[in-house]
Amino acid sequence: MIGFTLLELMAVLAVGVVLCAFAIPAFNGYVERSRLTRAISDIGMISLHLYRWQLNTQRFPATLAEAGINFTDPWGRAYEYTRVEGTPQNQLRKDHNLHPINTDFDLYSVGPDGQTRKPLTAQDSRDDIIRANNGTYIGVAANY
Repeated sequence: MIGFTLLELMAVLAVGVVLCAFAIPAFNGYVERSRLTRAISDIGMISLHLYRWQLNTQRFPATLAEAGINFTDPWGRAYEYTRVEGTPQNQLRKDHNLHPINTDFDLYSVGPDGQTRKPLTAQDSRDDIIRANNGTYIGVAANY
């Protein structure tokens, strides 16, 4: 008959705890990277849909709902959209030089924290996933 001592069981338990200590943060990092990738992909697809809308109607829609878009970001919130035409300059997203980041429309996710502000330099905006330079950049605001 094979038996295990209390010391052997404690050693196996300690090894399991150490493995979990490394595996759980690695898994959480993977999940967060996949959410960022999905948000970037969604913003690209929504942008293409908005450009098709503009080709058919000669204008960008006032809201995403008008264009029939009802995506939610990976964190369960609606994507933010602002048509630049007709919008006051103080309501547009701004870069570090306080220039608007787009000339056609702003499209972004407020990111994991769910908070944002118009200037990208604001702490609440650093984790936003943005579309800038009229679509030539789509990514995390802190990297723009």
